[in-house]
Amino acid sequence: MAQFLPVLLGSDANVYGMARSFYMEYGIPSACVCKRRLIATQNTRLLSHVVVEPRLEEDEVFVKTLVDFAKAHSDLPLVLQSCADGYTILLARNRQALAPYYRFACPQLETVLALDIKENFYKACEAHGLNYPKTAHCTAGNYKTVELPFEFPCIIKPSNSMAYWNCEFPHKKKVFLAQDRREFDEITAAIYSSSYQDPLILQEYIPGDDNCMRVLNCYSGLDHKVKLMALGRPLLEEQTPEGIGNYAAILSVEDDALMEKMKAFLEDMEWEGFSNFDMKYDSRTGEYKLFEMNPRQGRSSFFVTASGYNLAKWLVEDVVEGKPLELTIAHTQSLWMIAPFGVIKKYLKDPQLLQEAIRLKKAGKASHQLFCKEDFSFKRLIWYIKSQLNYYRKTARYYGNKSLKD
Repeated sequence: MAQFLPVLLGSDANVYGMARSFYMEYGIPSACVCKRRLIATQNTRLLSHVVVEPRLEEDEVFVKTLVDFAKAHSDLPLVLQSCADGYTILLARNRQALAPYYRFACPQLETVLALDIKENFYKACEAHGLNYPKTAHCTAGNYKTVELPFEFPCIIKPSNSMAYWNCEFPHKKKVFLAQDRREFDEITAAIYSSSYQDPLILQEYIPGDDNCMRVLNCYSGLDHKVKLMALGRPLLEEQTPEGIGNYAAILSVEDDALMEKMKAFLEDMEWEGFSNFDMKYDSRTGEYKLFEMNPRQGRSSFFVTASGYNLAKWLVEDVVEGKPLELTIAHTQSLWMIAPFGVIKKYLKDPQLLQEAIRLKKAGKASHQLFCKEDFSFKRLIWYIKSQLNYYRKTARYYGNKSLKD
């Protein structure tokens, strides 16, 4: 058994995926530290300790909570991993205070802010020759009069994900799609009626179904060299207001030319730790257009572990064992799901991709994010069955709806 304790920041499906990765590789449960306990990490054996602190997003509370936990578990090395953007920013801002107690891979604060804030990310893309959708911005002061440099439809999303997560307004969605100026005005007015007052990103809509998306997960070592890259092709996105942009199913795929570009980008930015890119293939130009970079492993990143490249292994070998690691590019084929396969079959429109998904499932090369046979309990099984059945209802209700209505 490995002689360390993983400490995960957050309590969502991403945390469950990382805890599962640690358990699969090392046979040990993890600890989680979070603002509140979410359903995905309840009734699980994969977490040995859970610390809930509602004020965790305050710097002093964040540091005190983690230092207190470290002092109470000083008999083992502690491996700290953020599973949400806000926690990565907190970790980067307080890395000096936490470094004596934890092993972690996290970029400097200025590097995180240079890529997590979307306007900054697009500037970095432009400087490195990476493509992104035609983009404009609006603010609380000019959203009523802003002119778009492209035609409708228009994607509307927050620049500051953390601030948007904490705001509330009727019919809130993670991302909106305005078909015309009337919808644009209604959506932006609703957003700015809330506590969210940061800029909004306005982007041209790239045509194509969910399966035109790509998701890339990487790990960059303490030496700022990329050690692991794994590319996935989403088959379907989640459809709920809070889940838009999250993936419901992913096929592992390859693209060496894309990997080479993204490796150069990460190393030039001196990134450290996990990173996650969302992009879409634009059939009009034959190019990938980058949407965002998340300063952590993606919510769906368990697809990397499930395809044979355990995320926990790269982190531990780097920050605990200090092994020299060369670049590994994932090359196996697998199917990852968080939604039921029946939902995938019903809503995936590409027949070739559907046949490939069916083939992988029959070959035993499919995994489900939230179902782990080693984590069986009656309470968790009941929740899992209910949540899977609920996917049918949620998808039917919200499918294709990115407007200001439910």
